Amino acid sequence: MRTGQVKRKTKETDIEVEINLDGQGRSSVATGIGFLDHMLDLLARHSRIDITVKAKGDLHIDFHHTAEDTGIALGQAVKQALGDMKGITRYADVHVPMDEALTRVALDISGRPFLVFKAEFVRDKIGTFDTELVREWFQAFAMNSGITLHAECLYGSNDHHIAESCFKALARALRAAVAIDPRAKDEIPSTKGSLGG
Repeated sequence: MRTGQVKRKTKETDIEVEINLDGQGRSSVATGIGFLDHMLDLLARHSRIDITVKAKGDLHIDFHHTAEDTGIALGQAVKQALGDMKGITRYADVHVPMDEALTRVALDISGRPFLVFKAEFVRDKIGTFDTELVREWFQAFAMNSGITLHAECLYGSNDHHIAESCFKALARALRAAVAIDPRAKDEIPSTKGSLGG
């Protein structure tokens, strides 16, 4: 089983994450931020990655540190679970609609982190969640998982739908990219013979 476990504790947050890349999409998420919990639940469901997150943060200040650090810890857990990346499909791209919103995600589990994120939100908040934190979470996740990640909402007018389509598209792309390619299960998918630099 390809699993990862990360504990991250700072003066701002205390986070524990466990994942299983070969799971059933089960989730147990408690960050203290309802909207983020919702996004991580659907990330688990649609990626088929089992995700457990327990986070305590300085929510009396704002949601920034908890959202960002959760992305960091989850990214590190994914990187840990991938190991030497032998046999993975590596690349994936999807388009995911959410009512009027449509988002495209393309990714490369390259070991070379990079993020291109394009989404325009109409409002500053979805409920009490700052819409700018969607990008912050994606940035933290991409940099710490070692994934080259391009996410773009092509169009949409409802901020909840835009954010949800971003997370669902990431989930479906991850599901495809982390899958073991049966024709190359003992190979690292790189002409260099290694991934990560």
